Parts: sequence; structure tokens; C-alpha cells
Amino acid sequence: MKKSKGINPLDVLGFIVVFAIFYFLIRGRAIYGVVPAKGETILSLKLLPLYALYSVGRVFIAFILSFIFALIYGYIAAKNRFLEVFLIPLLDVLQSIPVLSFLPPVLFFMVSLFHGSRIGLELGSIILIFTGQVWNLVFSFYNSLKTIPRELDEAAQLSRLNFWQRFTRLELPHAAIGLIWNSMLSVAGGWFFLMACETFTLLNKKFSLPGLGAFLAKSAESGNIKMTIWGIVTLALVIVLIDQLLWRPLIAWSTKFKMEEKGEEEIHSAILNLYRRSKILEFISSKLIVPLNEKIERFFDEIERRRENFTMELIKKLISYIFSGLIFLLIIVGAKGLFSILAKVSISDWIEIVKGGFFTLLRVVAAVSIGYLWTIPVGVKIGMNPKISKVAQPVVQIIASIPATAIFPILLMFLIKIGGGLSFASILLMLLSTQWYILFNVMGGASGIPKNFVEAGKIFRIKGVHWWRIIVIPSIFSFLVTGGITAWGAAFNASIVSEYVKFSGKTFMIPGLGAIITSATERGDMPLLTAATLFMALIVVIFNRLFWRRMYKLSEEKYHVE
Repeated sequence: MKKSKGINPLDVLGFIVVFAIFYFLIRGRAIYGVVPAKGETILSLKLLPLYALYSVGRVFIAFILSFIFALIYGYIAAKNRFLEVFLIPLLDVLQSIPVLSFLPPVLFFMVSLFHGSRIGLELGSIILIFTGQVWNLVFSFYNSLKTIPRELDEAAQLSRLNFWQRFTRLELPHAAIGLIWNSMLSVAGGWFFLMACETFTLLNKKFSLPGLGAFLAKSAESGNIKMTIWGIVTLALVIVLIDQLLWRPLIAWSTKFKMEEKGEEEIHSAILNLYRRSKILEFISSKLIVPLNEKIERFFDEIERRRENFTMELIKKLISYIFSGLIFLLIIVGAKGLFSILAKVSISDWIEIVKGGFFTLLRVVAAVSIGYLWTIPVGVKIGMNPKISKVAQPVVQIIASIPATAIFPILLMFLIKIGGGLSFASILLMLLSTQWYILFNVMGGASGIPKNFVEAGKIFRIKGVHWWRIIVIPSIFSFLVTGGITAWGAAFNASIVSEYVKFSGKTFMIPGLGAIITSATERGDMPLLTAATLFMALIVVIFNRLFWRRMYKLSEEKYHVE
């Protein structure tokens, strides 16, 4: 096939984007310097492009860190049965801790490390965004590794693939669809908690970093609806650009990893075609990626040749034992410090925490249940139909990424007027934050349903309830579990912004763990914050153990594509 010698528009666009970013960074130095970390965010339309650039930078730095962490953590948890016993319960606890509960320790550490400079606040903000993005990626990769079809696993063993070859040719491709859809979701989650991560109150001191999140938080808190709308429009434009330039091409590319004989791309992307013809990307691939991959393969070939060496196996076991010992030591030291903090919590506070936990649990169950009811049929329809997906996917991406916390105060005012109140609004906000975890996973699972399954259903005239029970649910079950377990944790996370709201100088709150955590964070009440966070984590972990883990087991043993 004759190669195109013309100028690729994407290469030109790449240069323009690089220089545009360079310009904004230079211009931003002066503006950034006059925006104090503890000062007020400037509600100016001229600053919106710059704020958008800062926020995109924070979200994607956090996402890259999240993706790398997910691959490492998920792989170790799936492959090492000894460490899996520690890592999965630890993951349950970590994903159940709200973003605001990470706020005091992260910021205190970063501010102390960088002597109160803005760099410390920036790194702290990125870490907070990371805590809102990473967990569903870890669960997705872990679940994908656990559900690799047996015949593919055996084929990899017969081919004597080394670690790197197995990882890049079997494990990562098998996890690709789930990881891409969950990556979209993670970035959407980053936007959702952007307001909490760019503007926050700690020890009654307000900190603010220039960005879209701080802009939306300031405009919503001051009741400036015009600026709130402009902020949301800017965010929507950013999301559309990211969807068209990144997510859409990745989804089109990932269709070749579907579990079917034909790997043709049903979803098309004009941008993906431009990427494939890009001289810059071709140069990077041939001069950097391919040589690097070959060197890594040779390195692991050498490692494989030494695997039979008794010393190597002994070292591997020794590392596992040392790692487990460090975790155990961390638990002992942490437990000692934890008990000393919890001893300062009064009996009356514990009673409020237990009552708050009960109310929050009811709201979470309601939100997740409603989420499942509508996302399963809609997600399957979108995922299985490329034509619908082409239109619906960017729309869903935009709606999912718009921080509900930006429009929530306005929505709350409306509900109070009609008599709904904060209790109903709280469930609605939880739903807005959790339903996307289920929907994106259902869409990803449905897009990967093998064609031969669908064709078999048509041949045997399987319709209605039987079609869902025999074809759809078994095919997407592991995605339903991953979506459910992350939605469950996200709903508890959302309680911190749905049970305690500030709007137009007024504070609205209802009984719940989220309200306790938010108010304790603002006051700097570490014992109460720790106790409420611990109780929330306990609720999430108990339900994960009793229900979600059993669902994972079921997806591995019964609903497993072979």
C-alpha cells in the first residue's frame, strides 16, 4: 500500500497544541503568581482557558499515576496468592475512604515537605485527585487478570512466553476494553471531585488553587449562576476535545481485542486514522517504542533462563515475606496510633457516628439500586450498537464529567422550594456520582460481547428475558461486579459533598457520615474525622466481604468466557 506523502493535519495540530500550551504556561506564570494559595479565585472569563489548562494538567498527571499504580497493584494482587490476602482487603479499605479524609494528612505532609510553598499544595491536589481516580482501575485490571480464558492461558504457557511477552500479548490486551472504559470513568471522577481538590478548608483556613474546580466552587458558593454556567460550558468543551482526541480513538482501537474470531473495528474514528498516518507517531514508534520493547523482551528472556535457579526462586519468596512483614508492621504501628486518636472521641460523638452511618447506608443502597435499574438496559443498548455508541458515548462522557457539585446547590434550592429537601437531593447527588461507574462498565462489557454469542441467540430465537439471562448477563457479569463495587465506594465518597452543602453564604446539612467528615475536616477535628472515616470504611469492607467478594467469585467460576 502506497504511503501518503502529504502533510498530516494531526502533526500540524500537535505543533500548534505544544506551542499553545507553552504560551499559556508563560502567560500563566505572571497570573499564577498573583493568585495566592490562600486567596480568592478570580471569577474572570479571560482566565477560564488558563484555569482549564491547569485543571487538565492536574487531572491527567493524577490519571497517569493512577494507571501505573493500577497495573502494578492489580498484577501483584492477582498473581501472588499470599499477598492477595492482604492487598484486596487493603484495597477495599482505601477505596472506601472519602477524598476529604485524605485531605488533612496529605496536605499537612506536602505543606511541611515544601515549607508552605504552592508546589506542596499542587502536589497535594494531584494526590487527592489520584485517590478519586485509581480504585476502579485497580479493580478492573485485577478482575480482568482473574478472568482470562483458560485456553488462552494454556496457549501462553505452551508458547513459553516470558513475563513481558505474556503481559503485553495476553494480559494487557485482555484487560484493554475494561481499562479504557474505566480510564474514561477515572478521568470523569477526577472532574467530579475537582472542586474539592482545588479549593478546600483546613483548620478554618481556606486554600485555593487556580483551576476550573476552584472557579466552579467559587461561583456556586457565591450564587453567581452566570459564571457557573460559563465554567460548566468550558468544562464541557474540554471534555468533548478529550473525548474526540483520546477516548474515541482508543475505544475504536480496542475493538480488536474483543473475544471473537473476527477482530474488525466496528467503531470508527477519523482521528485514529490520522494517528495511524502521523509521521511523528511513526517516528516515535520506530525509534523509541519498538527498540525499547525489544530490549525489555531480551531482558526478561534472560530472567526466564535463570528462573530455574534455586536462588532466584528463594529471592522471590523472600521479597514476598519481607513485603508482608512490612505491611504487618505498618498495621501494628498504625493501629497503635489509631487507638490513641480514637480514645479522644466522646461517647456522644460515637452515637452520632453510628446513627449517621445508618442514614448514609440507606442513601447509598437507594442510589446504587436506582443506578443499576437504568444503566444496565441503556448501557447494553449503547455498547452493542456502534452507531448509537458513536453519538451517545461523548454525550455520556460530558454529562458524567460535569461536577454535580457545581449544579447541586442550584438543584438544592429548587428541591427545597418544591418540598424535596436535602434528604432527597443527597440521594440524587449520590446517584449522579455513582451511576456512571456502572454505566461505563456495562457499556464496556456490552461492547465486548462476542458476535458469535449474538448470532447464536438469533439462530436459536432467544428473546426477551431469556436473551438477557443466557446471552447478556453472563457476558457482562464481571463488568457489573466491577461497576457495582466501585459505585458502592463512590456513593460513600459522594456523601461528603451531598450531606453538607454551602450555597450563597448558607450551610445545609443532614445527619450522615459525610456531613460529619466534612464538618470535622473544616474544624480540624482529627479524632472525629478519623472515627467517622474508620466507621465508613468498616461499613464498606463488611459489605464487600459479605456480598461483592461473592459476586467476584461467581464471575470467576460461573460467568467466565472460555
